[in-house]
Amino acid sequence: MDKIQLIDTLPNVFQNRTDVVSDIWNQRVEFEKGKLYLVEANSGTGKSSLCSYIFGYRHDYKGQILFDGEDVRNYSVSQWTDIRKRHFALLWQELRMFPELTAWENVEIKNKLTGHQTKEQILEWFEMLGIPEKLNAKLGRMSFGQQQRVALIRALCQPFDFLLVDEPISHLDDANADIMGTIMVAEAKKQGAGIISTSIGKHIELPYDKVFNL
Repeated sequence: MDKIQLIDTLPNVFQNRTDVVSDIWNQRVEFEKGKLYLVEANSGTGKSSLCSYIFGYRHDYKGQILFDGEDVRNYSVSQWTDIRKRHFALLWQELRMFPELTAWENVEIKNKLTGHQTKEQILEWFEMLGIPEKLNAKLGRMSFGQQQRVALIRALCQPFDFLLVDEPISHLDDANADIMGTIMVAEAKKQGAGIISTSIGKHIELPYDKVFNL
């Protein structure tokens, strides 16, 4: 997948509002593979909804979302399954992990399905992110910031054309945020992929090709 387009897209919940001023909603917007994007937003402006629309998790919007010129509303369940396996990696704001499993088990579940990353690479990321001692710790007993780092590693255990990260560093210090950014950019570059990151204030400092105000 080379391009995501939004054409006059607007969440249904906003349709009766006349005060929507946005670089994305009710606009023509393109996200290109290989480029870095930041979507800055205030709380309640549809930031997480945008990620869910692109990922095909929700469809409660007007307008169009196109992948390489094809309207995603026409996709079958099997097409969405393929897209999520091969074209999109997503780090959810609420993470969507398994608290009863260990950090390693949470990552391993996905990597066993994809076989995309080596054990050595995964262990290197745990080391870089300062949580190697948490490999066998139950996720539910870890801080949210530690869980965010595990969630990123899990997200990277698949092929992708676009990496979507929804407030990925909301609970991280600047040093770990920078490391997360370094890992994300390196893996995206390796795959020739784009990154779409959202923020309601604190964001990863990256050389963004474009910044949108939602």
